[in-house]
Formats: sequence, C-alpha cells, structure tokens
Amino acid sequence: MNTDIKSVDISENLRCITITGRLDILGSESIDIKFASLAVATGRRVVVDLSAVSFLASIGIRALISNAKALQQRGGKMVLFVGNNANVTKTLQSTGIEPLILMFDNFDAAVKDAQI
Repeated sequence: MNTDIKSVDISENLRCITITGRLDILGSESIDIKFASLAVATGRRVVVDLSAVSFLASIGIRALISNAKALQQRGGKMVLFVGNNANVTKTLQSTGIEPLILMFDNFDAAVKDAQI
C-alpha cells in the first residue's frame, strides 16, 4: 500500500491532514516534505488523521513530533485523530507521545481541542 497525504482546510485557521498507508522508512520519506509544508503553517491549528495508517514506525513518530514542535514554535497546535485504529493507538501510547501531542478517537473532539 502506498503512503499518501492530503489536506483540507476546515476553516481559516484549522487544517486536517490525512495520512494513509505505512509510516515506515519509505512511507515517511515519501511524504516528509509535503507533511512539513502542510503542518507548519504559521499560527495554524492542525488535526492529523492517522485512522487509515496501517503501520507506524519510529521514523513516522519522529515526523509527527518534529512537525508538532515546529508548529508550536510558530504559535500553532497539532492534535492526532486515531479513530478506532488500535495498532497506531497502541504504538503511540507506548512511546509516551501524549504529553507532546494529544490523541483522540473522536474526530469532532480532536477538532474542538485543536481550536483551543
């Protein structure tokens, strides 16, 4: 399965970035530049939809963290929507990512938190 990334601007200050496929070495490298350019817009709030990610490796987690930190430095905020993706949820929970980037299984809750 190829890794793909798409974005939709929900409002002037809120963007949803949807990633599908595998966030392993090849998948992460294939979306790296586009992910950074979509995520790190000045002052923007971002929901990253990982509900259709089939595999999440450490390099994918690193991309999430580095983009979230870059966004925070520009006054923005990133949250993750994992839906009912048990594999991604378990992987992220085991890394202790939640103090840095909050995870949600409900899309509306993720959008609401991103706007705070």
